[in-house]
Amino acid sequence: MPNLWLATLVLFVRFSISQMDVPPRQSYTMAVGGPEERSAAAGVTGIARSVGAAISPGIAGAFLSNPRWFGAPFFVAGGLKVVYDLLLYRTFARSERPKTIDR
Repeated sequence: MPNLWLATLVLFVRFSISQMDVPPRQSYTMAVGGPEERSAAAGVTGIARSVGAAISPGIAGAFLSNPRWFGAPFFVAGGLKVVYDLLLYRTFARSERPKTIDR
């Protein structure tokens, strides 16, 4: 970014949309599974995201160690996020909306 104000603005825009998938994914997971499956489903999705977050610094470090690949982590991460969001959208668009949630 050419100046601090523009960098700050882009950062805030990024923060505003970076976790848009979390509420729909959690509500869909809770609505689709039965009451006895909900905590297990939430745990599995949480672990899967944690494993990805734990592995990614090592992969990014490998890219950053080579000057030719210095920008690659940004493109890989952005590309994976776009693919993830599109797959999540496709899954939600094709699925039938649950009628009610047992409480």
